[in-house]
Amino acid sequence: MSAAPPIQQATPEEIQQRLQNGEDLLLVDVREPEEIAIAALPEVLVCPMSRAADWVDRLPKDQALVLFCHHGIRSMRVALALAERGHRNLTNMTGGIDRWSTNVDPGVPRY
Repeated sequence: MSAAPPIQQATPEEIQQRLQNGEDLLLVDVREPEEIAIAALPEVLVCPMSRAADWVDRLPKDQALVLFCHHGIRSMRVALALAERGHRNLTNMTGGIDRWSTNVDPGVPRY
């Protein structure tokens, strides 16, 4: 069995720049619904970690996925699980939506 590929790490600032450069990234928010009700980013795929069994095998393997949560811990766990399932283009957004709020868009509430 081959080892899973390494997970890329990128800050919210780097993700924003990649989006502005026109990269085709699918942002996947793995936070829970009550967290998303407080602070959310537009045009992301919401996939709560607690319901991963419902969606983990439905994410596209041919698209670059950027996973994020509140600070980047849960999204890294999900990224590792996806890598084990054959995904090859995975990025964990370090600092999560909290860092996005402080460094990219202060209009996104912090919690």
